[in-house]
Amino acid sequence: MIVDHGCVVGNVSRTAIISDRRITGLSADVIAELMSELGPLWHQRHQARLASRPRKRAVGAGAKHRLVFVDRLLATLVHLRHGATHDVLACWFGVDRSTITRAISEVRPLLAERGCTVSAGVRLRTLAEVVDHLGASGKTGIIDGTEIHVRRPAAGRKDRDKFISGKNKQNAVKTMVVTDGEGRVLFCSPIKPGSCADITHARQLGLVKLLAQGPAVEILADAGYQGLGAQTGGRVITPPHHKFKKNAPDWYEEMHERQRKAHSSRRIRVEHGIAHLKNWRSLARHLGRREHISDTVQAIAGLLSHQQTTDLASARSM
Repeated sequence: MIVDHGCVVGNVSRTAIISDRRITGLSADVIAELMSELGPLWHQRHQARLASRPRKRAVGAGAKHRLVFVDRLLATLVHLRHGATHDVLACWFGVDRSTITRAISEVRPLLAERGCTVSAGVRLRTLAEVVDHLGASGKTGIIDGTEIHVRRPAAGRKDRDKFISGKNKQNAVKTMVVTDGEGRVLFCSPIKPGSCADITHARQLGLVKLLAQGPAVEILADAGYQGLGAQTGGRVITPPHHKFKKNAPDWYEEMHERQRKAHSSRRIRVEHGIAHLKNWRSLARHLGRREHISDTVQAIAGLLSHQQTTDLASARSM
């Protein structure tokens, strides 16, 4: 009777997670697509891991998984969306904490590798693919850096001060976000320590070379990227410089303010995209290990873009 009761609770929990978008941030259709896409891939990698080491009994022998793949996926989605601890998820799914930890560590990289969905069957996984997509579609791209607060590195670490953000004076890591003109997420870069400047991060990602040698695209950016415009032939557009250090004419102040606001009103869409990313609790404040943050950022970007694409397709079909 106890086992049967546990199975009923598991089924109820699974149904609640899938049917209520508030729990995962994803619709039931998107979750179904994730299951059909990632399930075979997870099983294939799991079998490869089992066969990769010396064994005393055949692959498949012994105890079976208490947590099937669909529950592993749902536990990972809840963790990413709400930052639920592994202990809480273990109680919810009726397994040990280590099982949840292992499940998340297996599913999160699969989600990170998917890339950002821009249309049915089209995904962008690298910055070069994003630039090519913007050039082919004729759309404007918008870039901005965002910081994610992290725990302070342990005392005595050689690179401890690198994580201190020069802007917020807090321990953080930084990622560069690229959206289109409508605020749809196209790319999130691997993380850098919080002390890295936005323009330095963009250069290290190869953005200057991609824009200089790639298709003609328009990229909007804030004042933190001033200087990229000259290096990319004017393809990166930043707010206008204030040419007068003091005693500027009134007409110039009015013109400068008008140009600055016009640029800001176009660039604000990337802030909306970042806000949607930060709705996922794991990016509002990361309390886990820093080596997992890049996978977390890219997994959430892929999930958000998939849901945005699905919502847009549904709206157009109505």
